[in-house]
Amino acid sequence: MSKNALSAVPTLDEIRVALAPVIGRHAGFDGWSEAAVHAAADEVGVDRDVAVLAFKGKAIDMIDAWVEGVDLELARRLPAEKLNAMKIRDRITALLATRLEIMAPDRESLRRALAIMAMPQNLPRAAKMGWRSADRMWRLAGDSATDLNHYTKRMTLSAVYGSTLSVFVNDDSENFADTRAFLDRRIDNVMQIEKVKYQAKQRQEYTPSLSRFIGRLRYPAR
Repeated sequence: MSKNALSAVPTLDEIRVALAPVIGRHAGFDGWSEAAVHAAADEVGVDRDVAVLAFKGKAIDMIDAWVEGVDLELARRLPAEKLNAMKIRDRITALLATRLEIMAPDRESLRRALAIMAMPQNLPRAAKMGWRSADRMWRLAGDSATDLNHYTKRMTLSAVYGSTLSVFVNDDSENFADTRAFLDRRIDNVMQIEKVKYQAKQRQEYTPSLSRFIGRLRYPAR
């Protein structure tokens, strides 16, 4: 985002949005540090001290903003009208594969981000970020579940996404073929789980109620 994309007197939230993807580009060389923030601030045209303040000087805040920027870019690349034309498996595959495409140019930044997120003090924040991204992907895919399925779907997708990132950052195969094969296998597992859950729900709906059956024996219809 250029300097002109910011308002005349930008808020800290606007500054975070503008700087996050640029910091992501510099973090591969400078780490998730003030040096990366300064480089991004110079590029965008923001005062360095204000830029540092926007992220509270913390690496995890920079990473959080970067991940949220990936979420926003994902929604831009895969709007509802595009996803709705796909089967649900293809929607999830497209969402995860597109996330990887967005982050591919900054894979070293991602590697450094994962190491920071794995620090004990950052694990709760990292889990929240993973849940948020999984929730947004399911919503983009058209999921509107509000029951237990809402939570299990997001937990499962968050686990798939996290494990895929671990493969992705170390993948030297052409066009990340190994990561794509791993992702396809994991999504097959997710779809199998969803199929079993659906079948169990159908059986539950059509299983006769024992209490209702006994009630009919006691008070038969006349």
